[in-house]
Amino acid sequence: MPVIHEITDLTAPELDIYARLTQAQLRNRLEPEKGVFIAESPKVIRLALDAGHIPVALLMERRHIEGQAKDILERCGDIPVYTADRHVLASLTGYPLTRGVLCALRRPKLPTVEAICRDARRVAVLEGIVDTTNVGAIFRSAAALGVDAVLVSPACYDPLYRRAVRVSMGTVFQVPWTRIGDADVPNRPGCGTWSDEGIAELHEHGFTCAAMALSDDSMTPDELNARLTEREAAGAAPAKLALLFGTEGEGLSPATIARCDYTVRIPMAHGVDSLNVAASSAVAFYAFRQLSQLGR
Repeated sequence: MPVIHEITDLTAPELDIYARLTQAQLRNRLEPEKGVFIAESPKVIRLALDAGHIPVALLMERRHIEGQAKDILERCGDIPVYTADRHVLASLTGYPLTRGVLCALRRPKLPTVEAICRDARRVAVLEGIVDTTNVGAIFRSAAALGVDAVLVSPACYDPLYRRAVRVSMGTVFQVPWTRIGDADVPNRPGCGTWSDEGIAELHEHGFTCAAMALSDDSMTPDELNARLTEREAAGAAPAKLALLFGTEGEGLSPATIARCDYTVRIPMAHGVDSLNVAASSAVAFYAFRQLSQLGR
């Protein structure tokens, strides 16, 4: 059974993971096997446990011990549970707890790109997206619209950041993901150096790479769908498509776009020049929904 600890000292070191450690410290880059991440709210925590993630400690309002977190406690073994009233926890974390429960879980070892892509037909690739809300929203759309996997560049924000996990509603635990490509060259933001290796690897795994970007030589999703259908009709293997999305503001780097096979734009009306990256990903995932996973 979990061991309940009433919080009496907000500076206690065992509370650091909830209040004082940076994301880099939580990831523990020097010793990744010791890294943790934070899941927020009972629903999200349950999904993390369902996916096999190992809980380390819980922080919750006292009323949830016999309330909405009771089943979570029963699943977590003898880990420590730190508890207090809502206003005390808000003073500790600096924000009101969503549904009053946080769980620290052991960070998993990421799979290889090869393992992620082996049985996939439609994957999303995120280049340098740095807004955690957008990362979480993209994962939620990917889960809802049947995308097989998400690949993130070295500069892309961590999908296991607390807010990204919460915005995704726990779908980061349902959609397979990993990092792809070499780290970008320092002091050259947006240069797309990761994609020199990354897109080559996607090509090796049979993927057609489509850059979601505005350019003079771009095509619509309908036009690319028609082209992929024609290729299959001519005897080509079933299409495997990687959709690439760029950072907020500047979009995909020119080098990454140049390495892709096609550039795809979403047609706009009323003089709107583009959509937020999370919104455009949802439109693109729906537009290419016919590319279901191999074997389905």
